[in-house]
Amino acid sequence: MRRVTYSLGVSLDGYVVGPDGRFDWTAPDEEVFDFVTAEIRQVGCHLLGRRLYETMLYWETADQDPSLDGPMREWAALWKALPKIVFSTTLSTVQGNARLASGSLAEEIERLRAEPGDADIAIGGATLAAEAAASGLIDEYRARVYPVLVGGGLPFFPRHGRRVDLELVETHTFGSGIVYLRHRVAR
Repeated sequence: MRRVTYSLGVSLDGYVVGPDGRFDWTAPDEEVFDFVTAEIRQVGCHLLGRRLYETMLYWETADQDPSLDGPMREWAALWKALPKIVFSTTLSTVQGNARLASGSLAEEIERLRAEPGDADIAIGGATLAAEAAASGLIDEYRARVYPVLVGGGLPFFPRHGRRVDLELVETHTFGSGIVYLRHRVAR
């Protein structure tokens, strides 16, 4: 069965976006960028909330940007080809290889898990991930922990009031001090 994964950069105090709405502290260096590119190769479909979808729209046409280097062109090609499902109550259309969700998050995940193959189903965006976590739909949490305290903002981990036991699957420390933690939900 296909895994549902939630992978984002997070501050040491647990936020994906600071209180000022910024996340510039997550800009990856070359080593982290290569790691994230390898991770996206394992994804067969990406589920996004409206805010992350709009943030990532740049990558739908980034291949036309002459200033992009080779690794960024590779990322752009991978992202552009990746099927995306956008969950939004305000958008009426989406661009690129994306479609608006036609069902609930649980229904979309159930349909995707039933499809053949073993590529991951990635959830992007803390708000959408919180909804998935509250319903017990996330199989793996993958946090790239940045050595910064932002003091508040949008939390990486959902606050749904229930305990979730995790098993450590993988760790990696980057030269920049960023630490990757991959945990599987213990079932």
